[in-house]
Amino acid sequence: MKIYYNPKLKPLARQLRNNSTLAEVLLWNELKNRKMLGYQFMRQKPIGEFIVDFYCAKLKLVIEIDGESHRFKLTEDVERQQWLEELGIKVLRFDDLEVKQNIKDVLYSIDSCIELNQ
Repeated sequence: MKIYYNPKLKPLARQLRNNSTLAEVLLWNELKNRKMLGYQFMRQKPIGEFIVDFYCAKLKLVIEIDGESHRFKLTEDVERQQWLEELGIKVLRFDDLEVKQNIKDVLYSIDSCIELNQ
C-alpha cells in the first residue's frame, strides 16, 4: 500500500521540529546520521494526515514518544496507530519519561525491533 505524503503538513512538521521536547531531542541525537545500525530516520515526518515523531522508510518503522500531549488522546492514538499498521508500518511507542530516564533500554528496544525486521 502506498504511503501518502500531505505537503500541507510540511509547515507544521517544521514547527514541531523547531519546538521538540527534551525526549525527542535526546532520541534524535541517537537516531540521526544513521547511528542506528546504518538506517536513516526522519523526524516529524508527515504520513497521510498525521505527523509521526520519527520514521525510517526503509524499515517502515515509526517511533512515537508519548508525552503530556498524549495523556488524554488514547482513542486518537490507537486509531492513528491502527491506520499506520494497515499501511504496513510498524509502530514503536515510548513514554516521554522512559526516554529521559532510561534511554539505553529505549535504544535496545529499537535495535531489537530493527534486528527482527531486517
